[in-house]
Amino acid sequence: MVKVGICAHFGFGKELMNGQTDKSLAVWNALKKEYGEDQVAVLDTHGWQKNPAATLLGCRRLIKQCENVIMLPGRNGVKLFPRLFAALNRSEHRRLHYVAIGGWLADWLKKDDSLRRAFARLDIIYVEGDQLKNALDKLGFERVILLPNFRSCRILAPEELVTQTELPLKLCTFSRIEKAKGVEDAVEVVRRINKKMGKTVYTLDIYGNIEKQYEKRFKECEAGFEPFITYKGFVQGEESASAILRSYYAMLFPTYYHGEGFAGAIISAFSAGLPVIATDWRCNPEVIRDGVDGILYPTRDNAWLERILTDLALHPDKLNALKSNCLERAAHYSASNVIHILTREMDGETHNEREAVKA
Repeated sequence: MVKVGICAHFGFGKELMNGQTDKSLAVWNALKKEYGEDQVAVLDTHGWQKNPAATLLGCRRLIKQCENVIMLPGRNGVKLFPRLFAALNRSEHRRLHYVAIGGWLADWLKKDDSLRRAFARLDIIYVEGDQLKNALDKLGFERVILLPNFRSCRILAPEELVTQTELPLKLCTFSRIEKAKGVEDAVEVVRRINKKMGKTVYTLDIYGNIEKQYEKRFKECEAGFEPFITYKGFVQGEESASAILRSYYAMLFPTYYHGEGFAGAIISAFSAGLPVIATDWRCNPEVIRDGVDGILYPTRDNAWLERILTDLALHPDKLNALKSNCLERAAHYSASNVIHILTREMDGETHNEREAVKA
């Protein structure tokens, strides 16, 4: 019997940069370190709609062979996999774990009674932030556990920190590229500041996969980029991300994406000693400590963001002073620190503790 099976969108052999794939790989890699590779089975759900029979067989294999099954579906898979595993588990009685990606799950469950009943048959739901946990509590789910996002990339040593005081200061964005992630807001604010100052005060490098529905619009935007704004493509691998991010002054995260959860890019930035300037949207205030390891501002308030960046251009050491705090925060969200929340449940430690209390 294998300790755990993971049903998730890994996209093996593909060049993908998105929250679902990143988190799926992070969970897989962390569990391999905990239990050994031979104790972690996987089912890659990339393109499952085109291969439904193979997907069904893969799910049955996990249920038959694994003590625990973890599922990390996105929006396309959430209506299938919880129902399917709950049905397959009727005769096997494995422990079913649902790891939420993003902050949208409660909205879906409110609208779908059938799906809510399927989720009630799962053993545990893990969520990235208190906001989603509270929403699921209100829907009557009793086994909802906070499992923050995490990364296994190396955290810089304090002596490796890079500070910037000379203009132009280097900014970046580092997420999936679509309108609601705020990429156009970042571009517009940098443009306005440079125009107002009469010189290039900031450069902006944009990293990430372009959402398919946004490709045409983004290409139009890119055609009008000034020399101080550049699309850099996507970065694969946590170590590569850390090596790139360390050279920047700050990461901008002007998101207002409705499904936003705990963005892993924030941890990547913190691991590189990079403060994050972000909207106060969804999980951001739970992760970024305003004035300690980053700066928060009201969602979609570009004028506020412009004031922040204008002030920092005049006093760049204000943000440089936060860099060491970023490293401390990154350690809090390291894989070795967070994964034990999940392994304790799979090993039955918390279950045994609850039974002992009842006795």
